[in-house]
Amino acid sequence: MQGQYNTPNTHKYSVILPTYNERKNLPIIIWLLAKVFEEHQLSWEIIIVDDASPDGTQEVAIELARAYGEDKILLKPRAGKLGLGTAYIHGLDFCTGDFVIIMDADFSHHPKFIPQFIRLQQAHNLDIVTGTRYRSTSTPYLAEAQPGGVHGWDLKRKLVSRGANFLAATVLNPGVSDLTGSFRLYRLPVLRHIITLTQSRGYVFQMEMMVRARALGYTVGEVPITFVDRIFGESKLGADEVVGYAKGVWQLFQSV
Repeated sequence: MQGQYNTPNTHKYSVILPTYNERKNLPIIIWLLAKVFEEHQLSWEIIIVDDASPDGTQEVAIELARAYGEDKILLKPRAGKLGLGTAYIHGLDFCTGDFVIIMDADFSHHPKFIPQFIRLQQAHNLDIVTGTRYRSTSTPYLAEAQPGGVHGWDLKRKLVSRGANFLAATVLNPGVSDLTGSFRLYRLPVLRHIITLTQSRGYVFQMEMMVRARALGYTVGEVPITFVDRIFGESKLGADEVVGYAKGVWQLFQSV
């Protein structure tokens, strides 16, 4: 990136931002993303995939497109609440960048980590960089990386998350420390390839993406991030998702 490398970064970065009832969060996360990209002189766009939010999220997205430019903010809504995995598939149809960033819109994933993702990818020519809550250093090593962690969760939720990752790591041996995370940087062709093979939906989708990436021989790096529980709105993780995750681990063990 300019100011930090001898040559400018000529890549374009597309962010796919799935939303459902994120009216309060959306203006702030868009501002933070734009600030990071502009400060580092990066070419960017944000594809907002909204699942018919009843709270006015789409109206806010339209105003943001007017403010930042329709070439920067693209609203690509869907007819209903169709799931996280298919939201990424839908968003991919509109990406014009050569790298794609997937993340949540609720401040769980702070855009300040994106430059570290990019630097690690460039330094080692990686296919994928994923954020991790469970490492103190990046892999491969990046000097500026700080220990990851979680803020705003009670002990029960921390134990559930740790247990889910331990179960998947033991059964599937994916080679990454945070399978259930959803803050990642992909080369566009790599994401297109993996996503065509991925069968899971919901929260298992993220896990299967990493397992299949390893099976296909793609190179993956990890950057520690601090995960912050959502500020506005309610978490979409429930008992059904937990049960579905356990089933997904078993199905992947049998099929990948």
